[in-house]
Amino acid sequence: MQKTPKELGYSMPAEWEKHSVIWLAWPYDNTTFPDSIPEVEKSYCEIIKALEGSEQVSLIVRSEEKNRIEKILQDSGCDMENIIFFEEDYADVWTRDYAPIIILNKESGKKAFVKWNYTAYGKGHDAYFADLMKDNEVFNSIINKSKSEVFRPEVVLEGGAIESNGRGTLMTTEQCLLNPNRNGDMSKEKYEEYLKDYLGIENIVWMKEGLVNDHTDGHIDEIARFVSEDTILCAYEDDESDPNFAILDTNFKILENALDKDGNKFKIVKLPMPHMTYDDGVKAPVSYTNFYISNSVVLMSVFNDKNDEKAQAIIQSVFPNHKIIGIDCSKIIYGGGAIHCMTMQEA
Repeated sequence: MQKTPKELGYSMPAEWEKHSVIWLAWPYDNTTFPDSIPEVEKSYCEIIKALEGSEQVSLIVRSEEKNRIEKILQDSGCDMENIIFFEEDYADVWTRDYAPIIILNKESGKKAFVKWNYTAYGKGHDAYFADLMKDNEVFNSIINKSKSEVFRPEVVLEGGAIESNGRGTLMTTEQCLLNPNRNGDMSKEKYEEYLKDYLGIENIVWMKEGLVNDHTDGHIDEIARFVSEDTILCAYEDDESDPNFAILDTNFKILENALDKDGNKFKIVKLPMPHMTYDDGVKAPVSYTNFYISNSVVLMSVFNDKNDEKAQAIIQSVFPNHKIIGIDCSKIIYGGGAIHCMTMQEA
């Protein structure tokens, strides 16, 4: 019987710990990004250029588009030597949610993969999401060629639903993990058992809900992020008439009383909210917590909002040794995600 990662000394690192690779999948689907593929492609070029000198880019593309994408990247001035192409059949760009999670044994220096099941946010039965089910298979050929061990819990979990401080504490939401559309009637206690066994977690902070209109059913990366072992950036809405006010206020109070694995409280820093509506007037699930921490740069989602600069200053204050680069996500958000959703780091 295979030992669990925890028994073998593995644990999930924090995002700011050193990594060598970022995984991206090139956008192509007009259903995800209606009438805006050129603008989204431009944003991808900006992301890839921003990461030069920080980490290698592993870029998933469709075979029939590879030559066209190479030309786009070359024309935009990207360093092609920093990009490795992987030709795969995939549906969407949200690698955060369907890529395996890297775990490390810090004593031996070995890494391993935990490949959770991906079911298009529990909505694979819906015609709109059905095509996304293929993304559960995208990384299988990649990790099967790796020399690293692969663990498969056979449990549904998306990467954007969990957040680790690298020292045994993980944040998540009840709305997402305990939703019956993920793992049926799995109990909170059983879920915690899996998180502890496969990610080396010792302590779990459960928040209630995520943002209004978040089709992921409340991913944590839209509401709270660890920025150090003891500090959390928490999305907060000051306007009491806003639909997100009560949700975010409740989560903030939970974090104020949360403890790490040693019984210490965290420092909680409020991050203001952007505000955006889709063309049909529906409130978009936008947040400044949806940033990506590379080795030397923090890629921040911005939305041409009055709070962009204020939020950037706060993020800079908690990452004094990183350059903060804003990426316009006002078109990307039409797909339901932003920078953190599009990226996955590998140690």
